[in-house]
Amino acid sequence: MELSTLRHSVAHVMAQAVRRLYPGTKLAIGPAIADGFYYDFETDEPFGPEDILKIEKEMKKIVKENIVIEKLSLSEEEVAALLADEPYKKELIDNLEEEASFYRQGDFTDLCAGPHIERTGQIKAFKLLSTAGAYWRGNEKNKMLSRIYGTAFFTKDELKEHLHRLEEAKKRDHRKLGREMGIFALMEEGPGFPFFLPNGVVLRNTLIEYWRRLHKREGYVEITSPIMLTKELWEQSGHWENYKDNMYGSEIDETAFQIKPMNCPGGILVYGLDLHSYREFPLRMAELGLVHRHEKSGTMHGLMRVRCFTQDDAHIYMTDEQIRDEVLRVINLVEEIYVNFGFKFHLELSTKPEKCMGTDEQWERATDGLRGALEEKGLPYRINEGDGAFYGPKIDFHLEDSLGRTWQCATIQLDMQMPERFDLSYIGQDGAKHRPVMIHRTALGSIERFIGILIEHFAGWFPVWLAPVQAVILPISEKHHAAAERVFKQMEDAGVRVKIDVRAEKIGYKIREAQGQRIPYMLVIGDREAEDGTVSVRAREDGAAVDKGVQSAAAVIEEILGFSGNVLGEKKAAAVQESYH
Repeated sequence: MELSTLRHSVAHVMAQAVRRLYPGTKLAIGPAIADGFYYDFETDEPFGPEDILKIEKEMKKIVKENIVIEKLSLSEEEVAALLADEPYKKELIDNLEEEASFYRQGDFTDLCAGPHIERTGQIKAFKLLSTAGAYWRGNEKNKMLSRIYGTAFFTKDELKEHLHRLEEAKKRDHRKLGREMGIFALMEEGPGFPFFLPNGVVLRNTLIEYWRRLHKREGYVEITSPIMLTKELWEQSGHWENYKDNMYGSEIDETAFQIKPMNCPGGILVYGLDLHSYREFPLRMAELGLVHRHEKSGTMHGLMRVRCFTQDDAHIYMTDEQIRDEVLRVINLVEEIYVNFGFKFHLELSTKPEKCMGTDEQWERATDGLRGALEEKGLPYRINEGDGAFYGPKIDFHLEDSLGRTWQCATIQLDMQMPERFDLSYIGQDGAKHRPVMIHRTALGSIERFIGILIEHFAGWFPVWLAPVQAVILPISEKHHAAAERVFKQMEDAGVRVKIDVRAEKIGYKIREAQGQRIPYMLVIGDREAEDGTVSVRAREDGAAVDKGVQSAAAVIEEILGFSGNVLGEKKAAAVQESYH
């Protein structure tokens, strides 16, 4: 039995319980999803916490009844009678191309393609988790329905482990920690447009500095392109045809402009300014470009899904013969970044989508180029049919965080369409004009989203090199302030991100507050330290607080700065290999 089959069956049990408790409820859909299931209902009043407890109790009764679940084939008359007061089911059945099927369990029958378990008694472990509003078919013009989320597993131990992960995820919620740590805020005045606070700007700039150092080493040049360009440009690039519903626009001097949802057309215009030679290839242009995309209000989530974000883009121009080597070079760069952050990851090769540009032959050639690079390096990957970009196939990196959740971040997209649309060329070895091949790629993906992932991955305890505040100096009393100020200046002059807490609070309170702010080094100064010119060091190592004893400020400085120096050190092949799963 597949886990998805079990979960879908539990969704039906939940719907049966709802109909028993609230007979007038109308049914919509109830699929299994990645971590559980949900069911959408039309109700007079949205479900609340007390309703969830009642529904769960009724579900346990249904499980105990051990009801047989059977597939039915109904006549048109029987279907009409069954769905007489079910508008959502009638809409679904009207759109079906194949014959409709139904499943019955006791007093409950539902339109469903299946499959299902045989009896409700086979359900051993489930839990209802939350409620939410959801528009019918995800369209905000439709009626708002009441959705109940739940999850189910084969065993109670698996369920217990999952619920523990959910509790841990709540503690790590980047929206909560991000505000507490002074990293970012979300405000009603700018829904989906995050505000970065002082600590967040330090974190963001440190991440970008790391990104720039790597890209300079790898031979990239950095450009910036305007945030708004003419609608005509987006029509030429194909974005208007394929992406217009997600774009913001304006009119200036009677000319239509669109705010960029992607950086590539601006980068292409930069390429087109000059005549290029094959001797320049591969030409690597990187851009930290702010892009805007219209996301529906119900889909936004902290930094993970926003309406504006900074994409760490790069566009690489090359000859056909350079495709494989350049794809491998990008893979190596992304590997190095993810290993430095301690992420495991897997790769997916996404192929031609239904809505796209170009010929089958072009798509096949581009897909073979990406597949060949993966196979030459011997990398494991999965095929994701039909999920390529509208202009070309892609390799996506899905990283796994410390809670086992996966996030799609880096991507490598091979494009033979944009060079054609913009008539890009280079002078080949034969002195004639040729069409370049283009790679679109990101390493971090969205800077904002990557920061959100890092907050939850590390539970706010960033690596020392990345922490917005690396050390805090905590004098025990006012008489130790002068010594604390000397250490503060010494550390600040050396380049350590340090602050000093001279408030008239007890040292225990200061330490607890510094821990709450996730500061990796706490340097306490009392009588002995003030006299000796030392500090008492409390640090965070391998997820636990460690008392490192009394040290000189110089030794602490060397240790903190050493973490930054190690980030760009040589990656180890074993560490990279271990990161694939």
